[in-house]
Amino acid sequence: MRRNKYLSTSISFGLAVALLAGCSAGKNYKRPELNAPTQYGTGASDSSAALLSWKVFFQDPTLVGLIDKALVSNFDMQLAIQRLEASHALAKQAKLAWLPSLNAQGTVSTNNPSNNSFTGIQLGSVPPPIGPLHHLEDYTLGGTLSWEIDVWGKIRRQREAAVATYLQSFEARRAVQTGLVASVANNYYNLVMLDAQLEIATRNANLSDSIVQMIRLQKTAGEVTELAVQQALSQQQTAALLVPQLEQAITLQENALRLLLGDWPGAVTRGTALDSLLSQDSLATGVPADLLRLRPDVRSSELALVAANARVGAAQGAMYPALSITATGGLNAFEASNWFKTPASLFGILAGNLTQPIFQKRQLRTQLDVARTEREQRAIEFRRSVMQGVHEVTNALVKIDKLQTQQTVADDRVETLDQAVQNAQLLFRSGMANYLEVVTAQSRALQAELEKATITRQHLSAQVELYQSLGGGWQ
Repeated sequence: MRRNKYLSTSISFGLAVALLAGCSAGKNYKRPELNAPTQYGTGASDSSAALLSWKVFFQDPTLVGLIDKALVSNFDMQLAIQRLEASHALAKQAKLAWLPSLNAQGTVSTNNPSNNSFTGIQLGSVPPPIGPLHHLEDYTLGGTLSWEIDVWGKIRRQREAAVATYLQSFEARRAVQTGLVASVANNYYNLVMLDAQLEIATRNANLSDSIVQMIRLQKTAGEVTELAVQQALSQQQTAALLVPQLEQAITLQENALRLLLGDWPGAVTRGTALDSLLSQDSLATGVPADLLRLRPDVRSSELALVAANARVGAAQGAMYPALSITATGGLNAFEASNWFKTPASLFGILAGNLTQPIFQKRQLRTQLDVARTEREQRAIEFRRSVMQGVHEVTNALVKIDKLQTQQTVADDRVETLDQAVQNAQLLFRSGMANYLEVVTAQSRALQAELEKATITRQHLSAQVELYQSLGGGWQ
């Protein structure tokens, strides 16, 4: 009766303290003010290219197949999935933190005291029919239930932090995927560019060989000197030198792409030619606010802030009184033969405990100060991630715009110089141009074609950059 009265008093006291305080541990999360612009420099649009699946955004079937393989076999992707699984397990544990814990225990003990000890003398003096006794036995089978009542919301904040951490890992896995999709695409585009440049270098080397033969015939006829032959031969060697250099770069690029695929070194199949890959000249960008829901790294950064805010509440709750209830019950007997005889062998203990930390060598205060500092750090990182995202989208838009102009100029330049090479050869054969004009025209045409391939690849990479910076690639 007294125990029940004491427990009732303890519970009433704990609830009274909570009601008097009139507050819970920590504050609910509120997103910081970002003051982000309402649109990008080019204006706003209703939708965003980030909503496109990467299988729709990339239209080359070969590239789609490579990305598909990378998402399964890439090592960074596999590590991200394992981190997600570990975080998921911790989140499931945290969701059950408010439930009581239950332990079962069975013990059997025997005590054989010395006959000259106080215990031995007492046992020896036990009258019949029980005594005299020479040893003392005890048999217990019971369970203990312990439950901390979450008066201040400390456990709830811990659960919030665990769930936010799990969701952060989920978004982090998505961020790894968006980065992987972009990396595979850029590596593939670079490989296709090298193929195009190798074809250009090989074609120019063959053309230079023809020019060398033509000038040698002119020298035999006494129309040019050996210097003309040497100049043409030098141009042919310049083009020929590019071939092994590009072949080396292609092999290294293939190996780099195979590593992204989680595969051993080897050849990589290519599909569409470089000039045929440029198909998306205009991509919808949405508005900067879309980054908060579409970019996995921004969402991960905000979830880190949510978790940090919850940990502040948990650290604050640790400084408040903790109310717990403990119940122990089971079977206890002096003799094994009476162990399971009920109700005589039944026992039970019920206790309430109210603990207020007073002096913990400043550990609790330090934990709270550190949690608040970490929350401010996560808030700064969140604002930075949003601003960085807006900058990345803006920069990608500028690149696409200017590279489109460069692409047009490069196309026209290649066409002009190809015509110049043909005209120089005709004029040289008719004696109206010298060998230097032929060699110069061919050299400029070679550089123009190589630069055009580079600009095309940069244009493709800028489109991928915009797609990734908007948050595309995880769907």
